[in-house]
Amino acid sequence: MKPLNHIVTEFKESIFSTMTKLAIDHGAINLSQGFPDFDGPKWVIDLAKNALDQGHLLGNVGKNQYAPSPGILPLREAISKNYQRFYNLDFDPSNEIVVTNGATEAIFCACMALINPGDEVIVFEPFYDSYLASLQMAGAKVVPITLLAPHFTFDINELASVINSKTKMLILNNPHNPTGKIFTPKEINTIAELAFKFDFYILSDEVYEFLTFEQSHIPTASYPGLKERTITISSTGKTFGLTGWKIGWACGPKEIIKAIHNVHQFTTFCVAHPLQVAMAEALEKMDDYLIDFKNQYRKKRDFLVSGLKEVGFNVLTPAGTYFAMAILKEGENDIEFCKKLILEKKVAVIPTSAFYIKSNEGSNMVRFCFAKNDETLKNAIENLKR
Repeated sequence: MKPLNHIVTEFKESIFSTMTKLAIDHGAINLSQGFPDFDGPKWVIDLAKNALDQGHLLGNVGKNQYAPSPGILPLREAISKNYQRFYNLDFDPSNEIVVTNGATEAIFCACMALINPGDEVIVFEPFYDSYLASLQMAGAKVVPITLLAPHFTFDINELASVINSKTKMLILNNPHNPTGKIFTPKEINTIAELAFKFDFYILSDEVYEFLTFEQSHIPTASYPGLKERTITISSTGKTFGLTGWKIGWACGPKEIIKAIHNVHQFTTFCVAHPLQVAMAEALEKMDDYLIDFKNQYRKKRDFLVSGLKEVGFNVLTPAGTYFAMAILKEGENDIEFCKKLILEKKVAVIPTSAFYIKSNEGSNMVRFCFAKNDETLKNAIENLKR
């Protein structure tokens, strides 16, 4: 038999799947994979039930049949209204927004739409692992820049030194997974100056936009001059705790969104129709929901951080996301530490070296997820005290 695709065959199992399997096998509390162990809001789920039950024709399209490939117009309009309402950003729902199967598909489609083999793309490590896979499938040369602990800043001179005429795109994840960092306006303005000078795109992954604690999120596209070259990606999974619904989107200039849609229509084609109907309604009711949502996660963050400090972890308080990083003691290795934690303390966390391809910094850090029930977090802290 002739060989399979040489890029795909090199992919390994996601670290999230690996640690979750280990947690299940050993009966450990799973603070590794980044999803809640509780359900999303009942009122949003009820909207989906109503959409399923009322699957009659909407115009000439049944709600339980294929949705329009770019996403149903009411959802794109709701997304557009929220960008205007929260950030004073204008995206035309008719041609500057495409709905995708989660942010991960939006990332993949954007990479396939924009990148030619040999183009160079800058990523900040540690990074969400789908970036690397998407870029490799697009044939890009990945250029990593390391965020340096404990504040996860980057060296401006190092960044400037790797940018050249082949630089096609920079991926910015803000708020940042796994570190919980929020990039400062100074940092983003520095990136903007380089983008103008070398004419590259910015793919801005903002799925944790509403999970910020001491400051409000500022979209990359809202900075002067960046809207024309930024692809803004977000989703409802993190905001509503409904990660299984896989409703994401990409926003940007219509020429770029058309190219992203060209990829989307020949991969998944569309997103589950009834869930889009429900989310279009839910996005109209964000104001009251977000107050309780942020308060809930701030309490979870503070509980986990204080509990980890109490048992001796050098934990870093995140400014955003629902992850907290802890720096290990000198000489400890993240992978061995995580295995030992599962076996001896029955708690599963993520070894962060999986998110690096250049630096060894990740080998002395681990990531905790606090998107869990209060009881789950309490039991995890109790286990760690043993």
